[in-house]
Amino acid sequence: MSRDIKTPGPDHPITITPSGDHVVVRSGEAKIADSRSTLVLREANYPPVRYIPLADVDRAQLAASELATYCPYKGDASYYSITPDTQRGTDAVWFYDDPYPAVAEIKDHVAFYSDRVELSIEAADGAHD
Repeated sequence: MSRDIKTPGPDHPITITPSGDHVVVRSGEAKIADSRSTLVLREANYPPVRYIPLADVDRAQLAASELATYCPYKGDASYYSITPDTQRGTDAVWFYDDPYPAVAEIKDHVAFYSDRVELSIEAADGAHD
């Protein structure tokens, strides 16, 4: 199966910005991630997405999922489920094992569906989101 590979540009911009904000991800009472070195990916008209370094994620609370999707701008996405929350945690975490060169920075990072976890952000200047 041939897949179109698209490059971000004026019609579909993608930017990735490092952030020193303190980001904590929880699923119920379980802390899944805690990081001060996330990436903020802004893509076209979509809401910004926080990509968290795998090193800052408690992978013991994640289980590999069989779900896989494709983005023509980023590549093949794989998923994890959050094991402590079998209802909302299924396929709640995604990552690009081998992202396309235009978004290479997101390698070794994961993102969480914000409607399935509690994601709190404390700005580097101390303000809360």
